[in-house]
Amino acid sequence: MLIKRRTFLQTGSLATASLLVPKFMKAFEPQQGFVPPGNKTLVVIQFSGGNDGLNTVVPITNDLYFSNRPRIHIPATQAHKLTTDAGLHPALTIAKELYDNGELAIMNSVGYPNPDRSHFRSMDIWHSASESNEYFTTGWLGRYLDEQCKNCTTPTQALEVDDVLSLVLKGEQNKGLALRDPKGLYGVSSGNYFKSLHHAHVHEEETVDYLYKTMSETISSAEYIYRQSQLHPSAAQYPSTKTGKSLKTIASLILSDINTRVYYVSLGSFDTHVNQENQQTKLFTELNDALSVFVKDLKQNRRFNDVMIMTFSEFGRRVKQNASNGTDHGTANNMFFISGGLKKKGILNPLPDLQDLNAGDLKHQVDFKTVYATMLRKWLNADDAAILKKKFQVHDFI
Repeated sequence: MLIKRRTFLQTGSLATASLLVPKFMKAFEPQQGFVPPGNKTLVVIQFSGGNDGLNTVVPITNDLYFSNRPRIHIPATQAHKLTTDAGLHPALTIAKELYDNGELAIMNSVGYPNPDRSHFRSMDIWHSASESNEYFTTGWLGRYLDEQCKNCTTPTQALEVDDVLSLVLKGEQNKGLALRDPKGLYGVSSGNYFKSLHHAHVHEEETVDYLYKTMSETISSAEYIYRQSQLHPSAAQYPSTKTGKSLKTIASLILSDINTRVYYVSLGSFDTHVNQENQQTKLFTELNDALSVFVKDLKQNRRFNDVMIMTFSEFGRRVKQNASNGTDHGTANNMFFISGGLKKKGILNPLPDLQDLNAGDLKHQVDFKTVYATMLRKWLNADDAAILKKKFQVHDFI
């Protein structure tokens, strides 16, 4: 049976998904032993839509905060108090617990020069680690895969818990794999239709040969990831929310012997132009409930010291509330770092200066690319300058 290009491209979701599969996925082979302690893993949680950082890490003694937000401020009596001047959103009880245990670090006023207030453009900048006037077609973690896998027989892998792979995990030569859950991908890829399509292939032309090759690797990889996820499934009771299911999938893979170094998951939308209080509380409650189980799960299985959880959003919100009890697109924001392996804990730098604004927006004090450089060099043991295309200073919290 000879299958032409047009027929192949009409084969549906797996054909589309297979284009996202890195060439090295055959390296997911069982020769790799159980992942030993010391194998560092990065879990990135993206707050999509632009989370309001001022109502996340609350300046509870700053009169300008309350006067600019008469209806949507977090009362000091409701915030989880961290220091004399700072508190946390009431829904983030796990963050307060982690802070008290020395397992949370907070970086304030993170952003980049000449910020862009478009969701899509600003997210591209964060994903690619470009300057605001540069346009990259690869992501910083995709280039990490390229750099780490130049000469290695057991390359590093990255998985995104989603249906579509984000720019952040796309490199020139290697890419991460997007999957909602191992069982679902395995079920689709192991169907008779795709297997018969795979076996029916004859060499026709370079493009179609490439598509068949990636489909073959998808089928092989999907089966391996699913089998490995079943070896050490998490026994913890995660919430049935999207975030709960995503973190349970990540936990099961971390506890297996699949040597994945990067996991990526998104939560949102935090685009709170209207009715901010309810929307942010709802999302933070979902995060809080799932993260509480995830952290406990990692601790019980002695992996918490080797896992770094990092949160970010493409931008913050404006200081002054709008007329719809919300906030509009802003600039600088805070980032959370959660791990048992932190060297420096707590609030790492000053809270935003609400007296020194740029046309109503916070001024960034920390370039986010210095955070990426820190993660790459100190946590993932990678060449940060080669990956980020420039040498940046690194921080001392890890």
